[in-house]
Amino acid sequence: MRKIINFITCLIALSVLLPVAALGQGMGVVRGKVTLEDTGKPLHRVHILLLPLQREVETDDDGKFEFRDVPPGRYDIAARIDRVPEVVQMIQVSEGQTLDLDFRIRLRVVRDQVTVTGSGTAETSFNSIQSVTSLGATEIAEKNAISLGELLDNQLGIAKRSFGPGNSRPVIRGFDGDRVLVLQDGMRIGSLGFQSGDHAEPIDPLSVDRIEVVKGPATLLYGSNGIGGVVNAIGEHNEAHEGLRGYVTGLGATNNYHSGGSGGLEFGTKTLSFWGSGGGQRAGDYDTPLGRVTNSFSRNGNATGGFGYFPEKGFFSVDYHYDWRRYGIPFDPDDVDEIVNLKMKRHSVHVRAGARDLDSYIRGIDGSIQYNRYGHQEINAEENEVETDFRNRLFAYRTVFEQQRKGVYSGNFGFSGFYRDFETIGAEALAPPTTQNNFAAYALQRFDLTRAVLQFGGRVEHNSYKPTGLNDRSFTGFSGAAGLRVPLWEGGAFVVNYSHNFRAPSLEELYNNGPHPGNAVFEIGNPLLRRESSDGIDISLRHSSGRARAEVNFFYYRLRDFIFLAPTGEIHGEDDHEDDHDDHDDDDDHHDDDHDHGHGRGLPVAEYRQGTSRYTGIEARFDFALHPNLWINTGLDYVNAELTSSNTPIPRIPPLRGRIGFEALYKGFRFNPEVVMVRDQGRIFPLETRTAGYTMFGLTASYTIARQHVAQVISLNAFNLGNRLYRNHLSFIKDFAPEIGRGVRLTYTLRFF
Repeated sequence: MRKIINFITCLIALSVLLPVAALGQGMGVVRGKVTLEDTGKPLHRVHILLLPLQREVETDDDGKFEFRDVPPGRYDIAARIDRVPEVVQMIQVSEGQTLDLDFRIRLRVVRDQVTVTGSGTAETSFNSIQSVTSLGATEIAEKNAISLGELLDNQLGIAKRSFGPGNSRPVIRGFDGDRVLVLQDGMRIGSLGFQSGDHAEPIDPLSVDRIEVVKGPATLLYGSNGIGGVVNAIGEHNEAHEGLRGYVTGLGATNNYHSGGSGGLEFGTKTLSFWGSGGGQRAGDYDTPLGRVTNSFSRNGNATGGFGYFPEKGFFSVDYHYDWRRYGIPFDPDDVDEIVNLKMKRHSVHVRAGARDLDSYIRGIDGSIQYNRYGHQEINAEENEVETDFRNRLFAYRTVFEQQRKGVYSGNFGFSGFYRDFETIGAEALAPPTTQNNFAAYALQRFDLTRAVLQFGGRVEHNSYKPTGLNDRSFTGFSGAAGLRVPLWEGGAFVVNYSHNFRAPSLEELYNNGPHPGNAVFEIGNPLLRRESSDGIDISLRHSSGRARAEVNFFYYRLRDFIFLAPTGEIHGEDDHEDDHDDHDDDDDHHDDDHDHGHGRGLPVAEYRQGTSRYTGIEARFDFALHPNLWINTGLDYVNAELTSSNTPIPRIPPLRGRIGFEALYKGFRFNPEVVMVRDQGRIFPLETRTAGYTMFGLTASYTIARQHVAQVISLNAFNLGNRLYRNHLSFIKDFAPEIGRGVRLTYTLRFF
């Protein structure tokens, strides 16, 4: 432990003390003009980012911008406007050169965007060391999904886990649960979506500006729960915008009578900004080729309000979020004891403050504190009685110090932590009331060399649990990573990333003991679990140009002391099974009522165990232009995961999947038919159901009406056009509930800026 602490201390000291002098070369100038593609008119108040220098300016009334004193080198420059996809160009600045650029803002899908989640600073997804998927507001509106898993399903390397449409959650490279971390604006949201298959994430896709997904370990910046990946829902309230801007979105769909809307306004001066937004969605029970899936309805609503103060060298903002949901849990009509609905609420207050563009070694400081009060109730729908009440309160904090770029050297370091107070009351009170404390410190450093980019970092994290009536546990571990990006040709790069990560067991894995219908088992935790540790390698080959964009990712992760639910072969309630675990429950009085009343009888018994596991897989996509306005889009992903000691497949691993489609553009019109092909999944865990392969056809079309300060986008999304009967292998209810049948969604969005 002392060696680990010494290592991270030295790493942070290196971040603070390492002086790399800038080269004494003549500076250049980068200037240009931003216009709207459809009309050619100039756009003012567009933010222009110069990466990786992290410099930013805003266009004037004539759409013009200028960066002075730019060191010679290669850069990405991006034009960004509210809820519109960025336009990114790669530039080469020579000594003493004045470079003129023209940007044409497009109000349609683009193939490269700026991301902040992978490294904590702005960079393009193509240049990120880790594999990052970014969806902007345009793509989110076209998909018009009711939950986070529905939105991200079929993105490269991402599938959905579900217990019905209202609670689906992303699965990244086969990792689920406590190994995938969901954030909002880089902070934990205090939800329990990781805990159970029937728990949703309280994020309405229509209410966010951008969603970024980091595939592969993201533990350095965000914590050990990101060992499989991170999903970050982002709102753009980081600086003042003069005047009024906003959006309105409405949607409607057939099949499940899906409807909803969202709207927001932001008013600003040179230093002040005020914003507010709200909306909601509702969907009825959905139809499949076999008939309607009863109790698959979903309702949600949300509201956000805040203000910010943005002087030249600093910022301060306060943001309030409210989200409520009610959705049904589909049931097997041949084996049902009761009908269950879930009612959820989340209140969140996020305070952010810091400094930027400082003339010192520390270029910027970004500090956040957030309080989340989350709760949901599991309700007997027939009697309208609350059976179980889940309460989770989370106070989180995070501070990041951005270092001034010196020559080839840049980076950031910081600390974060949270305090969690968890309690359940009722029939499924699986774990005792428990508090959790977390604290971590990290550093992430980068060298932009002439022919390569090197990034490395480390993190020390401590977690402690204090359950009522059971023994306390604490875990401390180190995570580290090193990545290398090497340009191979114009627009091509080779990227390799090695990571060593640790994950503390969750309180659910340690202390759960009782019926858990959300995971379809009678769940028995293990208070003696050890921490997980893993080593992994990601290898990527990328290409990006005006006529083609390609990416091939290979990954291999080996996890020691991997925690998994293992069926014992017993059924709870048979052969006096309760007596077999009396010793386990002697000090756990909160389970007595469950056992006395027979809750969970008939559920398979599963225990949390540990072993060594191996995840390996490949992701590939190739988009190429037959014509500047006609693109062919292809993709493929595959994961193979197993327990190495017995070669037993890990449960709910997505099968081999491929897609092919084309995208035609003509003026404001976009036409994008697509075919998704999924192979059968025969590599299954004991007692898991095999699923058949399928082919599904879909179509997206949109028309954009653009003016200088107003844009209207009308989108149509037709899904499962062949009304194909298919089942999602990652669904907990796939045995009796196939996926949705044929349907059409229509979306209208108005933006003014």
